[in-house]
Amino acid sequence: MKNWLIALATVALVGCGDMPANTAPQAASWIESRELVVLVQNGPTTFYVDAEGHYAGLEYDLVTRFASENGLKVRFVVEPNYAKLFERLQRNEAHLAVGVHESNGEQGIGFGPAYQSVRPVLVYRNKQTEQAALNAINGGAAISTMPQYVNVLNQLKVKSPSLTWNVVEAGDSEELVEAVAQGKIDYAVIGSQVAELAQKYYPQVAISEKSGAPQQLAWAMQDGDTELQAKLKQFFGEINADKSLAKLLDRYYGHVDRIAPPDSVAFLNKRNSVLPRYEQWFKKAAAETNLDWRLLAALSYQESHWDPNAVSPFGVRGLMMLTTDTAQRMGVDRLNPVQSIQGGARYLAMLRDGLPDDIPEPDRTWLAMAAYNVGLGHLLDARELARRQNKNPDSWADIKTTLPLLRDPKYYNTVRFGYARGGEPVAYVETLRSFYDILVRFEEPAQLAEPRLAANVEVQNPANRVLQINNRVVSAKPAKAKPVMTAAL
Repeated sequence: MKNWLIALATVALVGCGDMPANTAPQAASWIESRELVVLVQNGPTTFYVDAEGHYAGLEYDLVTRFASENGLKVRFVVEPNYAKLFERLQRNEAHLAVGVHESNGEQGIGFGPAYQSVRPVLVYRNKQTEQAALNAINGGAAISTMPQYVNVLNQLKVKSPSLTWNVVEAGDSEELVEAVAQGKIDYAVIGSQVAELAQKYYPQVAISEKSGAPQQLAWAMQDGDTELQAKLKQFFGEINADKSLAKLLDRYYGHVDRIAPPDSVAFLNKRNSVLPRYEQWFKKAAAETNLDWRLLAALSYQESHWDPNAVSPFGVRGLMMLTTDTAQRMGVDRLNPVQSIQGGARYLAMLRDGLPDDIPEPDRTWLAMAAYNVGLGHLLDARELARRQNKNPDSWADIKTTLPLLRDPKYYNTVRFGYARGGEPVAYVETLRSFYDILVRFEEPAQLAEPRLAANVEVQNPANRVLQINNRVVSAKPAKAKPVMTAAL
């Protein structure tokens, strides 16, 4: 394991040592201490360190916003074992456990409002048909799953008595997808949101269309904490009303279905066979423009599939598909692969730096990417339409609803730069994001940023586990999740 990964864990995280969970101190009253102790699991849909070195994840964003609006500090406690989330709440070791499934009958546990629906799905290798996979598990083939889906399988077992499964007590559902892809296990039942994210990285797997009843995600707490329950009800009511929750869900899941498995396969193959020819130049251009080299590589693949001789019907050419005017403006020969990368990087940096300073990341980057495709003028028009419709012109989630309006004379006749094929930059950016996610998953950054937390946030993490970094789980002693409890049914 790379030393910098181990060093990152040592520097950035407040270790919990080897203290057993049943000796952990009780959490002080959050009302008196003004500190919220929150149990969370590390994973791509909850809490991780992103490509820029920031803590991220839907649960991280929701919790930090809730705490900020209520004047509270946050102490995240990473708990790898799903069942122990509830046990530790029952022992009053925390105030909340986030990203959990609504009540499965846990004693003394209450729940806040549901905020996301998740389908339990079957993951299997795509060499099989879905019906063949269903026939196999109904015939007794073992399924690997996480504790939160045991109730679903128990319900299905009523109709299919031969169902058997292994429960992975601690780990990440994405590890089960990887194990299916590598042939280490045959079948897994996990949540649809993780399965759809992971399928980009592991296109060897398929996801069943048929599934069990939807499961609702919510935050859990001790049943008697009525004041916290009331605050959660108010908070989720507000973020539903102002569409903030929808925008967060779009940020993390809005692009997951942009590329089909065959496109992932083609991209992964070229990542091995073609990308190494240009990697050093992407890294050099990224260092000169303060961009992520993997972002530039994803942009180049989206533009030309890393073909230095690519030509479009509209006259753009080269690895970064620059127009004649843009190449001249950047001072490069667009048919020279190295210069094309340099010119594309400078142009993207110019677009990004030309946007208002108060646009936050990652929206700032996605808006710049849209401008790279459709032109800065049309992006500005889309931002103007967003203002007119009382939407946020700084939010990519809102701009991707106004860009397509530039095809409609009702709208493009009212803005400065007129008609544009506005749906194309939306598809362009969302597809590019998927390619970027794949590179982030498999390629190291040129320089690892130290994870940054807000001033009112602390993280406690078991000493033997490193937070998921760049959307992948790493640890000082790499180990895949192993079934530790077998349901002999």
